[in-house]
Amino acid sequence: MDLSLILSNILNPPVLFFFLGMTAVFVKSDLEIPPPIPKLFSLYLLFAIGFKGGVELAKSGINTEVGLTMLAAVTMAVLVPIYTFFILRIKLDPYNAAAIAATYGSISAVTFITASSFLDELGIAFDGYMVAALALMESPAIIIGLILVNLTAHREDDSEFSWGEVLQEAFLNGSVFLLVGSLLIGFLSGEHGWHVLSPFTQDMFYGVLTFFLLDMGLVAAKRIKDLEKTGGFLIAFSIIIPIFNAGLGLVIARFINLPAGDALLFSVLCASASYIAVPAAMRLTVPEANPSLYISTALAVTFPFNIIVGIPLYQYGINLLWS
Repeated sequence: MDLSLILSNILNPPVLFFFLGMTAVFVKSDLEIPPPIPKLFSLYLLFAIGFKGGVELAKSGINTEVGLTMLAAVTMAVLVPIYTFFILRIKLDPYNAAAIAATYGSISAVTFITASSFLDELGIAFDGYMVAALALMESPAIIIGLILVNLTAHREDDSEFSWGEVLQEAFLNGSVFLLVGSLLIGFLSGEHGWHVLSPFTQDMFYGVLTFFLLDMGLVAAKRIKDLEKTGGFLIAFSIIIPIFNAGLGLVIARFINLPAGDALLFSVLCASASYIAVPAAMRLTVPEANPSLYISTALAVTFPFNIIVGIPLYQYGINLLWS
């Protein structure tokens, strides 16, 4: 593997600020970002990436390539939580296995954005419609995770379980709603909308991403301690499964002839894990699961692994397969 790919990714300013956040925790600095601000940054990033994706989708139109990509995205969002659930059942109870499986079946929008930045640095083009794949992969894993819980675990409160609440949380939670809504608005407004909002959606984007990753570094470093109680199983799972999922995503991308830039984004979507939307849904619908397990695996291990090593590793795989 070309180490220059890893180096170029690590030296990307937002990634360096992620390291700065982790370092602040390790050296016991009092650096912190006030709680309401990271939420605002998260909403801004979802809005900006969704709006840009909608504009690009309006340019390219909906064709066979777009349709195949969306089908592949939904397929992976359904399959990943199923086979990861049975792997996790080796060591965990059904509740925790289902919560973690749903987390890895869903996606991390910030990992996707970091991969987009990586492609920009390399000068590799990618299509905006990949944001639609991002939006489609957010929710199905939540449904699959809850189906697995109800099939494999005896729940004393089954009479109070409401699929209406589950579906509302899966498809109408704030992050999904904003992402899909921004995508639709970008699609409807097209070039005119982009011209009006570009100072806000483009010029500010990397500054906000940098501050958000600084906060993610702070949070990730604090969450690492939560994994000490689980031993090596979940840590190994949090690294091996993303690599496997990314490899499967690359094979699918090659099969449907995605361009190299789109293939990287698709593999990153397959490899990432949700630490915002799915944890919020799992807290509501699977209270028996331990949040420190499914949040820590996604945020303290998989997220930094992907943005530091994973993205260059998947790009290396693309260089081999697409050449």
